[in-house]
Amino acid sequence: MHGVVDPATVALAPAEEARGPLLNVRDLTVEFATRRGLVRAVEKVNLTLAKGETLGIVGESGSGKSVTSYTVMRILDRAGHIAEGAITFSGIDVAHASEREMRDLRGREMSMIFQNPRAALNPIRKVGHQIGDVLLQHVQAQPGNVKEKVIDVLNQVRIARPEERYHAYPFELSGGMCQRIVIALALACRPQLLIADEPTTGLDVTTQKAVMELVTELTRARGMSTILITHDLGLAATYCDTVMVMEKGKVVETAPAEQIFRNPQHAYTRKLMRATPRPGITLKDLLPEAEAEAGAAPPVAPMVVSDAVPLLKVEALVKEYPRQGAPSAFLAKFTGKAVDPKDATFRAVDGISFEVKKGESVGLVGESGCGKSTTSTIVMRLIDSTSGRITFDGQDIGAIPAREFAHHPLRRRIQMVFQDPTESLNPRYTAARAIADPLLRMGGKDIKGTFGGFGGGSALEDKVEELARMVGLPADLLDRFPHQLSGGQKARVGIARAIALKPDLVILDEPTAALDVSVQAVVLNLLEELKHTLGMSYLFVSHDLHVVRLLCDRVIVMRQGRVVEEGTSEQVLEAPKDAYTRELIAAIPHPPV
Repeated sequence: MHGVVDPATVALAPAEEARGPLLNVRDLTVEFATRRGLVRAVEKVNLTLAKGETLGIVGESGSGKSVTSYTVMRILDRAGHIAEGAITFSGIDVAHASEREMRDLRGREMSMIFQNPRAALNPIRKVGHQIGDVLLQHVQAQPGNVKEKVIDVLNQVRIARPEERYHAYPFELSGGMCQRIVIALALACRPQLLIADEPTTGLDVTTQKAVMELVTELTRARGMSTILITHDLGLAATYCDTVMVMEKGKVVETAPAEQIFRNPQHAYTRKLMRATPRPGITLKDLLPEAEAEAGAAPPVAPMVVSDAVPLLKVEALVKEYPRQGAPSAFLAKFTGKAVDPKDATFRAVDGISFEVKKGESVGLVGESGCGKSTTSTIVMRLIDSTSGRITFDGQDIGAIPAREFAHHPLRRRIQMVFQDPTESLNPRYTAARAIADPLLRMGGKDIKGTFGGFGGGSALEDKVEELARMVGLPADLLDRFPHQLSGGQKARVGIARAIALKPDLVILDEPTAALDVSVQAVVLNLLEELKHTLGMSYLFVSHDLHVVRLLCDRVIVMRQGRVVEEGTSEQVLEAPKDAYTRELIAAIPHPPV
C-alpha cells in the first residue's frame, strides 16, 4: 500500500498546489476477465471530490463501490482493467501514470483503509513495528522516537492498553482491534486523500464514533478529502457532505447527504432507506413492500422448554491469557522477585454467567475487546476456558476438550457464523463446496453420491442451491472461490453453511456486519423465521444495537470481560440502567428517516 518517496526522481504535483477538485473521475468503465467472458463491474461512473470534502458511496454488495475506489488507487486485480474513462488526482492522470509513479503517489498522497483488516496486516510481524515502518518510510518519525509516535497513533484510534498492543501480533487481536490497527496505519501517512472501504465494519458503536470523528477532524485540520464506502446509511448521513448511490455498477443518484436522505429521488435509494434498521420498526418493515405484503408462512410455535433446563447454561466462565511482556516464573527464579499472577495474565472473560432457552435469541453486546467473541468461541468449544462450566441441553460440554468436541455428536447441534467471513472460508473451496461441507461431514446417508467432484449427488446440489437462495446468494456465484466474492457475498456463504444442518443453537458473531442493508433485512427475517419454525436458539454477538433490538429477546451487556447489565431487549435498550449501556446507545448513528 505504501511506497518510498524519492523526491530526486519523482516530479509529481503536490495536492495543495493542484487547481480545481482534488479528484475528478469521468465516464469510468471497468471490466474483469472471467471464465464466462468480460464482466462490466463499473459503467460510466462520474464523481468530483473537492479538497476537504467527504463523499459517501453507498449501495448493495457488488454494486461497484469498492471497484471504483480500487481503480482510483490503481490496485485492481490482474483480471480487471480500465476499459474507458479518465481519473485525475491533483492534476495527475492516474489512468495512464506509470506503476512507479503510482507507488509514490499512494505512499505520499493517497491512503486506503481496506475492508478486510487481517489481510492488510503482516501476520508474522508485531503491529507496532508495522505502524513504525510506515512512519519511518514517510519521515514521520526517527528511530529514536518511533515507538513513542506509534503509541500516540494507537491512542488516537482508541486502542486499549497501547503499549501492550504494540507488541501484539495480528492473530492475538480481535477483529475490531485489527480494524483499528489498519485505520492507524492509514492515518499515520497524513494523506491528502483517504479512501475508507467499510472502515468501521468490525468496530463497536463507541469506537466507530471516535474513529469517524477523528477522520472528520483530520479532514478539516489538514484539508484532507475522504471517500467513505459504506453500507451503513447512518454513517453516511452523519459524516458525509455528499452521498453517491450505486446500483449494479452505475451511479443512480448523487446529492448532498441531508437532501438524499430526506428526499430520495431514485427507487433504489428508497429501497435502501426502507431496509435500514431504526427505532420503532419491525423486521418485516425492513423488507421491500411487495415482499413484506406477501408475508411468510404462519410461524410454528417454538418448542417449550422448562426454564429450569435451559438449552445453554454458562456459569462463572473465565478465560485468561498471558500478558505480553509480563515477567515469567522462570525469570523469577533468577531475579528472586515474586510474580503476581494478576500481572502475568489478562482476563478476557471474567466470571460471567448467562442462559439461553430453547427458541430464544440472546444478544451479547459491548465494545470491541470486551470479551464477546472470546465467550462465543469458548461456547462453540473452539478454545478451552480457564475455569467455569458450560452445559448444553443438560450435558457438560465444557468438560470436553476443544479438539475432541469437533467430532462429538453434539457438534452438529451447535453451529457458528464467524466474524471474519474471509478467514472462515477455505480459499480452495468454491462457495458451493463451503456450504456443502457440513452436509458432507455430518449430513447423513441421504447425500451420498457425486456433486461437483466432492460427493453428494443431486440431493446435495438442490440443498446447496436452496440454502444459497435463503440467504440471498445468487446461484451463478456458487462456483466462485472466496477471493472472487465481495465481503457481503462471503458473509452470506458463512451463514448458509451454519444453518445447513438446522442446528439447535447458532452462535452468530457479527453475522450482518459485512452485509448491505437490503441483504441484512432478508437475513434477519430468515433468522427470525428459522427460530420459530425450527425452534433454533441464537447467541447473537453484535455491536449493532438496532439489529439486536430487532432480533433478540434478551440482551447481555459486557464490558472488560464482565456482565454490567442484562434484561429483555426493551428493558436494556429503552431504559438502560448502567451508564456504559447508555453510552453505547447514544453513539448509534441515525439516518434522518
